[in-house]
Amino acid sequence: MIRIIAALVILSSAILADMRKSFPAEYYKMKSPKEQKEMFVKILYPLILEEEKKIRQERAFVESFFSNFAKDGIVNPKATARLAKIAKKYRIKSLYDRQEYLKRIDTIPVSLVLAQAAIESNWGKSRFAREANNLFGEWTWGKRGIVPKNRPEGERYKIRIFPSLEASIASYMRNLNRHWAYEEFRDARLAAKRKGVPFTGFTAAVYLKNYSQMGERYTHMVKRTIRKHQWNLLDLPQRAPRLDIAREFAMLSSINPYEVRNF
Repeated sequence: MIRIIAALVILSSAILADMRKSFPAEYYKMKSPKEQKEMFVKILYPLILEEEKKIRQERAFVESFFSNFAKDGIVNPKATARLAKIAKKYRIKSLYDRQEYLKRIDTIPVSLVLAQAAIESNWGKSRFAREANNLFGEWTWGKRGIVPKNRPEGERYKIRIFPSLEASIASYMRNLNRHWAYEEFRDARLAAKRKGVPFTGFTAAVYLKNYSQMGERYTHMVKRTIRKHQWNLLDLPQRAPRLDIAREFAMLSSINPYEVRNF
């Protein structure tokens, strides 16, 4: 974790811009697995934070909309149009169902995002990560996609192609926030928020049995990955409000991992 700090500070904006699109060629030439895994985090971490920021902005708008409506009883056409757009994005059937907005529009634990990306893309080295920027094994039934080599006969799904790593992360977060298969995940997250307790990747992994055919084995795999790389540090409450990248990693490097509760 400490070694990531210096590298993040010196990364140029041009390099970061390229990393939004895909893993650079240099990434695949790295000989050290440890250094390659550190680079994996360096590349994805800023993108995860940016997507979290967008989700927080949507949530803030929704909360403001319903607060103003309750106070004034007046519907602003422009604000309502934006609300309708958000409702469509998150597949919320009732336009004024405040509860459903707050359940669906929320962030995903950083440790969970990193762990699933590492598992599903083999640390960015899978064919689908290389050719499609697909970090999470998302399927599509559309015309455009990559046909898996071992796809069972009769199946028609393809591996979805994304224009960038950033787009893959955004789609993954949207998927967890709106798909029927992850309703239990969203319920648990909302309950944790109401109780004022952290909803960490370690906790969230329990509700991802539907993500993989492996079921509970997949849950254990995600937990093991988080624990091994100490990514639970990235879910610590004191990270909010978010700091800039360099300061945030500097803060994390000052934490003694053995003093952090093993979730």
